[in-house]
This record gives sequence, C-alpha cells and structure tokens, in this order.
Amino acid sequence: MDGLRHLLPRLLRHPWLLVGSVVCAVFSAGGLGVGLVSLGPLLRIILEGRSKETVTQLISQYNATRPGFTVPEGLVELLPASPFHAVVAIMVGLGLLTVFGATANFLHQFLALELTNRAVAEVRTEAFRHSLSMPLGEVQRRGAAELVSRINKDSMALQAGLLALTSKTVAQLTKGLAAFAAAVWFDWRLTIVALFVAPVLASILRKLGRRIRRATKAALVAQEDLLRVSNEAIQGIRTVKTATAEELAGARFEVANQDVLREELRVRTARAISSPLIEMLAVFVLIGLATLAARQILDGKMEFDSFMLSLAALGVAGGSLKPLAGLVNDIQASSAPAERLEELLDIPDEHAGTRDRAELPRHADSIRFQGVRFRYPEAERDALLEVDLEIAFGEHVAIVGPNGCGKTTLLALLPRLFDPSAGTVSIDGHDLREVRLDSLRDQIGVVTQETVLFRGTIRENITFGLDVDDDAVRAAAELAHARPFIEALPAGYETPVAELGTSLSGGQRQRIAIARALLRKPSLLILDEATSQIDAESEEQINLAIADFRSGRTLVVIAHRLSTVLAADRIAVMDEGRVVDFGTHAELLERSDVYRRLAQTQLMPG
Repeated sequence: MDGLRHLLPRLLRHPWLLVGSVVCAVFSAGGLGVGLVSLGPLLRIILEGRSKETVTQLISQYNATRPGFTVPEGLVELLPASPFHAVVAIMVGLGLLTVFGATANFLHQFLALELTNRAVAEVRTEAFRHSLSMPLGEVQRRGAAELVSRINKDSMALQAGLLALTSKTVAQLTKGLAAFAAAVWFDWRLTIVALFVAPVLASILRKLGRRIRRATKAALVAQEDLLRVSNEAIQGIRTVKTATAEELAGARFEVANQDVLREELRVRTARAISSPLIEMLAVFVLIGLATLAARQILDGKMEFDSFMLSLAALGVAGGSLKPLAGLVNDIQASSAPAERLEELLDIPDEHAGTRDRAELPRHADSIRFQGVRFRYPEAERDALLEVDLEIAFGEHVAIVGPNGCGKTTLLALLPRLFDPSAGTVSIDGHDLREVRLDSLRDQIGVVTQETVLFRGTIRENITFGLDVDDDAVRAAAELAHARPFIEALPAGYETPVAELGTSLSGGQRQRIAIARALLRKPSLLILDEATSQIDAESEEQINLAIADFRSGRTLVVIAHRLSTVLAADRIAVMDEGRVVDFGTHAELLERSDVYRRLAQTQLMPG
C-alpha cells in the first residue's frame, strides 16, 4: 500500500463520486445486516408459532433473551398477529431489502468504476505530459520503451489495484462488517472469540503482499525490456529483413520474454497460497467455535437457535471477507506500478524552474558560447571542451567537423535541450538558464537529419504546435519547396501521413519538417543536415528560399555538402569537442588544416 498511498489523494479530485460510492456500499451492506438480524425473530416465530401465544408475545420473549439488543417495539406492532402472516410479512420485507441492497450495490459499483477510470486516466495524462516536459537527457537515459511502459502498462496495473480497493474491497468489507454486527447481535461471545484470528490473518496477508509487490515491480521492469526489444525489431523491420536477421530478432525477443515469464512466476506461490491458507484457518476457527458453543448449550447457557444464527452470520461475514485475500494481493501488486509512476512524476520538470523568470526578448544582437563544456551522463569524457564562439544577429553560420566532434551537441544547447556542464550560452546577453524556457523555444526553428512526422494529415504535421490559417501553411510549404508534391496528392494538405511518416519519401519528409520550422517565423533557425536527403536541384531551390527567409534572422547550419557550407557568411570548424577555427571559406582553406582536410575528404559537392 505504500506506493499506492501516494496516488490515492487523486481520488479526492472527484469527491462526489467517492462519497457516493462509499454511501451506496454502506446502504448495500446495511440491507444485508438488517436481513440477517431479522432472521432471529423469524426463526423464533416459525419454531414457536404452533403455541397459543401471539407474534407480539413471541418476539417479546425473544427480546428478553438478548438484553441491549432487542427488536424495536414499533416494528413489532406493524407485524400481523397471526404467525403465518407475520412470516409472510417478514419475507416480503426481506425481498424489498434484497432489491434495495442490489440497487445500492449496483450504484456503488457504477460510481467506483467511474471514479477509478477517471483517476487512472488523469494519472496517465499527467505522466505523459510530465514525460514531455522532462529534460531531454533524462528521457534519453531512460529510453522511450521505459516511459511508454510506465505510462500505459503501469497505469493499467494501477487501475486493477484501485478498482479492487474502491469497488470490490469496499463492498466486501462493508458486507463483512454488517454480517459481523449481526453475529454480535445474536451472540457476542462467539464473535469475540472469532476476532482472535484476525491478527494472524493480517500478518499473513502483509507478508504475502510484500512478496507480491516486489515480484510485480521486477516483472514490470522486465516488461519494459520486452517492449524495447519488440519496438526496435518492428520499427526497424526493413533492416531486419534486408540483414536476414529474423532469427536473431526472434532470439532476442525470446530471451526478454523468458525474463518476463520468470518474474511473473515468482509471484505465483504467494498468490496461490493466500486463499487456501485463509480458508484452512477459517475452518479451524469454525471447529473451535462449534466446540465452545456445544459446551455452552449443554450447560444451558446458550440457546441453540442463537448459536445457529450467530454461526450463520459469521459464515456470511467470512464469505464476504474471504475475497479480501485476493483483493489485498491485487492492491499490493498495484503498489509496484504506483511507485514507478510516482517516481516518474517526481522527476523535475524542465519548465518548472523557469516559469517565474523573465521572458527572452526577440533575438536581435548576438549568440555567445563562453567557456562551454558539456558531458553526457555516465560518459567518460566531455563532448564539448572550452567552446568560445560568437554569432552576430542575422549571420549565416555553418558548423563543420569530423563525425562525433560535437556539432549537434553544441546546437542542442541553444534551445536548452541540454544545459552546459560549465560555461554559459547567451542570446543578446541573456544567460539561457535565466529566462523562461518557452520564450526561448518559441523563437527557434529546428530541422534535424532524423525527420520526425506524426500520424495525422500533412497539414497537421506542418502546423504541429501552432494554430495558423491555410494561407500561412501554403506559404511555408512553398518556401520549403514542398507545395508542388503536396498539391499533387489526391487529398493535398489533408493527405494522411502514416506513423513516423513512412508513407512519404525521405526528401518529402524533410521538406515538410522544413516547412514546419519556417512556419514558426523564428528569429533563430537551426538546420542539422536538414537537406541531406534532398536532391541537389531541390536543395538549391530551398537554399535560395532560405536566403530570402533568413533576412532579419540568424541561421546556423550543420552540413556535409560543400554548396551549403559555401552559402554561409562564416564557418566554424570543430574537432574533438572544440571550435578550432572560425572564418570564411577562403580564410579557412588558407590557415586551417582540419578544414582543408574536411573540404578534400568529407564535404560533398553540391
């Protein structure tokens, strides 16, 4: 329950559902209790009804045997004088109580289901939104499979536990208590003896619950790995097929699947033993009570009908409480996903620390990297080392360097996807860590080599994150040289895009991504090899369009094509995490060995 307890306050967000569910459960259990209590006078009337005494006299005699626990005289006066007619009246009352209890039970279940489903849906939404706002480094460290597993799989497991708690447990517990109260009515001595077994049952359930919680948590971790393996294989199905690696992919899945199976089987003993063990203890308690009652009856200290009724009420209480063993297991099992979801929600939000800071004015002066160092978590060496670089507003700067030299990492610092380990990154003299994060990112358009499109229409992918009219969408598509192929499609801008954009070619996907970035009208445009999958003719047209678009904006590009590099005002040369030179193409050819080597070996002709 420890992990679940942190998420339970979310149920209070729907107080009327919670209160209504509990009240209906109490009414349902109250009907059961009243019905059991009514069996006492009913049995006395049936057993003694052949005598000349009236129903009122019979019930008065019945009341005399249970001081402090009597049938109210007002109810007695409502019963017919004839024993048979009184029995019929009581039976009709029991029937009405049954209908009332069933209706209350239905409402309890209905409200509890709505309460649980709403609460879990809110937790799932909160976990998803929080994952989107987590620092990129934390997202990359955990991986998509873990986050998706926690958002979806863990919330489903949490739902099972919350449903067991709010619906089944409340219903069974209130019914069990009502039946127990009826047993106290009939004979409190037997009931008190039965209570002695309660601590033993609680201890057993607690120990089994801990084991179930630990095993469930391990199983969820194993399921994350299974999801990761399956996602990699299905999303990379083209590579799997062309590499004839179906057997390898299948073997990796089988290993992960066996890990899940092993963890799930660890909990089978604890789940399987709880109900039989409690049933065995209940039988022993019943034997003890019967022996004690026999002694009392033989000594004339207990009425036989009181013993039978008390035993029957305890049996009903035991029948109602028996499912609690399985329900407690379900609740304990849901504690593990609750802990994992709570752990996810406790990760700092990258926006939280910047909401009370000043907004960044629109970029109009310069971008500066001063003594910047950066190291990825758990990496052995820095990805960036003492980077010093200044880019004037409106300047077109190309960044080049060998693979792995830190180009993409450097540009990732501008929208604060990462923060430097040391040094500062500033725009117009404002340290990026001291301004509102959304005011920074609203000014930046980014297009990467790994183009990401989402399931939806082409228009929705271009306007992703923005609310603009069709004219703006068409203008951005025109600027990105995407309008001709989009309008050639049968549905035009409403053409559906498959998951990850697989229904479009690589070049088409990149043009849509460029249109998305241009639509933002950024003051800073970052292109990370954004034209790498576009043919030379299209690239030339896009470069011409960007040349017009970048007026009054700063443009920073990472490129492997010489034509893109030559279009830049200045070029920053990086090597092993450092900016080793900065200048024009002609200047760098004359003085930079690294740039000269790149121009000869890596920069492709346009």
